[in-house]
Amino acid sequence: MLDVGGPVHVATLGDPPAGAHRRTVVCLHGLGGSHLNWLAVAPGLSATARVVAVDLVGHGRTPATGRTADVDGHVALVTGVLEALAAGPVTLVGNSMGGLVAAVVAGGRPDLVDRLVLVDPALPPGRPVVPHPRVVANIVACGVPGIGERFLAERRRRTTPAQHVRRVLAACCHRPWRVDPAVVDAHVALTASIDRAAADAAYLASARSLSVALLRPAGLRRVVDRITAPTLLLHGERDLLVPLSAARQLAAAHPAWVFEVAKGVGHVPMLEAPAWTVARIRSFEATLEGSPPGGDGPAGGGRRTGVGSAGGAGAQAVGPPTAQPEPSMTAASPGRSPAASHRRPRA
Repeated sequence: MLDVGGPVHVATLGDPPAGAHRRTVVCLHGLGGSHLNWLAVAPGLSATARVVAVDLVGHGRTPATGRTADVDGHVALVTGVLEALAAGPVTLVGNSMGGLVAAVVAGGRPDLVDRLVLVDPALPPGRPVVPHPRVVANIVACGVPGIGERFLAERRRRTTPAQHVRRVLAACCHRPWRVDPAVVDAHVALTASIDRAAADAAYLASARSLSVALLRPAGLRRVVDRITAPTLLLHGERDLLVPLSAARQLAAAHPAWVFEVAKGVGHVPMLEAPAWTVARIRSFEATLEGSPPGGDGPAGGGRRTGVGSAGGAGAQAVGPPTAQPEPSMTAASPGRSPAASHRRPRA
């Protein structure tokens, strides 16, 4: 635990390489997630860097303890963590809401971040996009004080930790049966061990703050425009929560960024297609360092906007689910075993 206005759970994942001069990669999860969201990519990334995953305010094993679980609170926590790590400028990686937080930190503190990786980030597009009905339903259910609290309390009462993880998996992944059951179990165990009521309170505070930020996009766009770090933008082709059209607009507005699309993948490529994600990040890093890329596919020097298959050799989509309740209004069916959700449907 670090102390940043209160305890912060920071996990070193994978096997850190020998040598004191290796880079540090800091990973930020999305709304309702935890450090476990990065388990599947940690082995690949840790071959060349120290991989650190942070639990944001009120998420995972980081208690709120007087801090606010809104966008500003998360930005302050991450800034404090980077200062406390004293690792020099880092590669900052963020998914969904964590991508927004990473972008704000990178734009405001370039001394702390010299490389940025955004994975399906919850950033405002240049033009309005039509949200998926699931996202609209979540905003309505959780956005209104009182209604959101009752909705989540009822969901806690009706779902076990395993059902909760299955529901999240269905919301975030295009093909949830690709997920490694062993890492599913890790997420279920974490969900069972935490105070779910406190986690839901942090979820609501974060979701409401995120909605306000995205409805008032001018300030966020100004911060993003200040980013000077080389940036890699990864996005799942079949993301229901942050549409691919939003990522295309973001990439068009920042032509110096490297933009990659994971074919047949949902909102969390690092979970559904970890090998593809690792290959793109390592290629991006290697290009900046002037060495051959460590993963498959061409290096990411300059702008590249292809659609890459996440199912090809060296890029199979196998990874953990997330305990990240990104908007999903679909309750898991009682009585089904956890493994049932991870099997490929029969034709």
